[in-house]
Amino acid sequence: MMEPGRPQRASQGIAGTWPTTGRTASAGGFVPAGFGVWPAIVGTLREWAKAEAGAGRLFPWVPIAFGCGIALYFAADHEPVLWVVATTAVALALGAVLLRRSRWFAPAIMIAAVAAGFAIATWKTARIAHNVLAKPLYSVSLSGFVETRDIRERTDRFVLRVTAMEAQRSDMKLERVRLSVRKGTAPDVGSFVQLKARLMPPLAPLRPGSYDFSRDMFFQGIGASGFVMGAITASAPPDAGGLRLRYAAVMQGLRDAIDARIRATLDGDNRAIATALLTGRRDAITTPVNDAMFVSGLGHVLSISGYHMAVVAGVVFFAVRALLALIPGLAAGFAIKKWSAAAALVASAFYLLLSGAEVATQRSFFMTAVVLIAVMVDRRAITFRTLAVAALIVLAVAPEALVHPSFQMSFAATLGLVALVQIGMPNLFASPDHSTTARIALWGGREIAMLFMASMIAGLATTPYAAFHFHRVTPYGVLANLGAMPVVSALVMPAGLLGLLAAPFGLDGVFWWLMGIGIDWMVAVSRWVAALPGAIGHIAAFGTAPLIGASLGLILMGLLRTPLRWSGAFVLVVTTIWGLSVRQPDILIAGDGQSVAVRGRDGRLHLIRTNKDNFLLKEWLAADADPRDAGSASLADGVSCDESGCVSPLADGRMIALALRIDALADDCSRATLVVTVKPAPPDCAAMVVDRPRLARQGALALTRRGDGFAIASVKARGANCPWSPAAAGDGDFELTLMPRSAAPRVRDATPSEADLQAED
Repeated sequence: MMEPGRPQRASQGIAGTWPTTGRTASAGGFVPAGFGVWPAIVGTLREWAKAEAGAGRLFPWVPIAFGCGIALYFAADHEPVLWVVATTAVALALGAVLLRRSRWFAPAIMIAAVAAGFAIATWKTARIAHNVLAKPLYSVSLSGFVETRDIRERTDRFVLRVTAMEAQRSDMKLERVRLSVRKGTAPDVGSFVQLKARLMPPLAPLRPGSYDFSRDMFFQGIGASGFVMGAITASAPPDAGGLRLRYAAVMQGLRDAIDARIRATLDGDNRAIATALLTGRRDAITTPVNDAMFVSGLGHVLSISGYHMAVVAGVVFFAVRALLALIPGLAAGFAIKKWSAAAALVASAFYLLLSGAEVATQRSFFMTAVVLIAVMVDRRAITFRTLAVAALIVLAVAPEALVHPSFQMSFAATLGLVALVQIGMPNLFASPDHSTTARIALWGGREIAMLFMASMIAGLATTPYAAFHFHRVTPYGVLANLGAMPVVSALVMPAGLLGLLAAPFGLDGVFWWLMGIGIDWMVAVSRWVAALPGAIGHIAAFGTAPLIGASLGLILMGLLRTPLRWSGAFVLVVTTIWGLSVRQPDILIAGDGQSVAVRGRDGRLHLIRTNKDNFLLKEWLAADADPRDAGSASLADGVSCDESGCVSPLADGRMIALALRIDALADDCSRATLVVTVKPAPPDCAAMVVDRPRLARQGALALTRRGDGFAIASVKARGANCPWSPAAAGDGDFELTLMPRSAAPRVRDATPSEADLQAED
C-alpha cells in the first residue's frame, strides 16, 4: 500500500526499478512513465564529466587545443598580422594565469592554447619567409651549394642553395630549388656548382581538397623545382658555405659509406630497403616492391618513424642494461636503468642525424626522447602526459607537421597504443596465477595477443588518415604486420645496428647478410598479402570535415576514461557514414587546362587530355575510388577528338568541350555546356567558359551538377593569398557558386603556361 501523499518512486538511478503502471503520481500531478529517470541520467552524466575534469586530466587536451590553433592558421585565406596575433596570444595566456584558481581556468587555458598555436604557426611562416616562383622559367643560370641529394629509381634529385640566379625577364631571387638530373649525375653534397635549369612553380593541389605539395616545399625553404639542362660544372666556391653545409657534407659522406658497405653484400631491393632503414634514403626501391609494401600495409617500415626510433632505443637500452648488469658492483650500487636510458637517448640522436632529420623523424625522436627522459627521472614512461608533451614539442618546433599525413597517422596510432597500454593491457594481464589464461601466457599467448591487438588498434586508428590522404585502406594490414613485424623487430633492425657498429672493424658483412634474410621475408609477406583478393580497398575523397569528425572520435575514445568514451565510437560511426556518402564531382579540370575528366553515363570518369601527366591522372582516379590505371583504354570511352579539340558527354547528355584552336570555339560555344580552353573565347560565347586566366587565379576546379548549372569548387578560395600560393593579379572569382549554362565570366588577358612537369616530384 502506498502511503497517502507520498508519490511512487519511478526509478532508482540508471539501474533502478521502472514503474509498472503507465503513469506515475507526482507533486504536480501525473507524468508519463519513465520521466523520472532523466534526472538520474543527467546526474550520472554530470558525475562522469566531473571525473573527466579531475586532477591530471586537463593537460592531454592542451596539445589538442594548440593543434586547433595551428589548423585555424592554415584555414586562413591570407597571412595574419604577426604582432596582433602574438599580442592576443600573450594576453589570453596572462588571463588564464589570473584565472588559475577560478572555475573558468580550464576554458581559459584551452582558449590560450588555441591562440598560442595560431601565433606559433604565424611566427614560423614569418621566420622562414622566402620567394616562391609563380611562373615557369625556361632557361635559368644558377650557381650555389648542393645541400641534399636523393638517389632515386629512375632519376636523381638534389637541393641547391642558390647564391646567384639569372633569368630572362625575371629578377626574382630564390633561396633554394630542387632539381632532377639523369641517374648517377647528381653532384656531391657540399660541392659548389654552376648549371642551367628549367624551373617550375611548386606543385599546387591537383584537385580541390587534395594534398598541397607547395606548402611542404615552402616550409622546406624551397621556392621552385625543375630539371637540369646540360652539364653541371663544379667550381671554386665564393665562400666556405657555412657550418651547416659542412655538417651536411659529412653526414652525406657517412650515408654513402654505409650504403657502399651494404652494397658489398646485398643488391637490388634488399640493398635499397636496408639503406632506407638505416639512412632514410628510400627512393631507390623499385616500384613493384614499393607498391606491394604499401598495399599490404607495411609501407610504414620504409619511412623512418616512431617504430624505427623505438626499436633503436629499445635495442640499445636493453643491450646496455644487460652488459652493465653483468658487473655486480654496478648493478648493486648504481642506477644502471637510467644509464641505459641515457645511452639509448644518445643512440636515438645519432640515428636522427644519420637519417637526415626529416620532420617525421624529428617527431619520432622527440617522442622517444620524452619517454627516455621520463625513465631517467623516475616517471612513468608510457602515459597520455608523455604523448602530450611530445606532441607539444613537435608542433612548437614544426607547426606545419599538423597537416602532414605522417604526423596525423603517427600520433593517432600512438594514442591508440597508449590507450591500449593503460586501459586494455592491465585487464589482459590481470589473471589468476593458475588459470588457463596463465598457462596460455606461459607459452607466449599473451604476447601474441598483444601483438595482434597493437597491430589492429594502430591500423584502425590510422585508417581515416590513410583513406583521406591516399584514398585506400589496407584490409589485410593486421595480417601483414603480424607476419612481418616480429622478424623486422627481432632480426632486421638489430642486425642493422650491429652492422653499423661492426663496420669500422670490417666485420659487418655477416650482419648485412642477416639483415637481407629478414628483408626477404618481409618482401615475401608484402607480396603475398598484396596479391590476396580485395587487398586494395579504394576509398573516394571525402573532404576535411569528416576527417575532423573522425579525429574527434579517436580523441574521445582515447583520452576519456569513463563510459563517455563510447561517445567517440558514435562520432566515428556518424563520420564514417558521412565520408562514404560524399558525392563525387562530375567534372575535374586541371590547373593548366590541359586535362579534363567527365563523368559519363556509366558513372565513371572519362578523360580528355592533351598531355601525358600520369601523376595527375593517378590522383584523380584514386580520389574517385576508381581501380583503373593511367593506361586503361576505357578512360577514352565516349571521348571524340580531332585536331581542333575534344568533346565528351555528361550523364545527362550535355557536352563538355576542350578547345585547342580558336576556330573550334565558335562551334563549341553553340553546342557545348562547358568549354575549357587556353585560347581567347568570343565574348558572346553561350557556354560556360573556363580559360587560362581563371585557372591561374583559382587553380584546379571540380564541378558538380546542380540542376541546369554547376556547383564549382576551386583550389584557391576568393581572396586567398598564402605565402606558398600567392594570389594571381585580378583575383575576383569565388570558390563555390552555382553557374547556369549561359553564364561565362572570363578574363581576356592570357598568360603563358605549360603542362606541369613536376609529376616525378
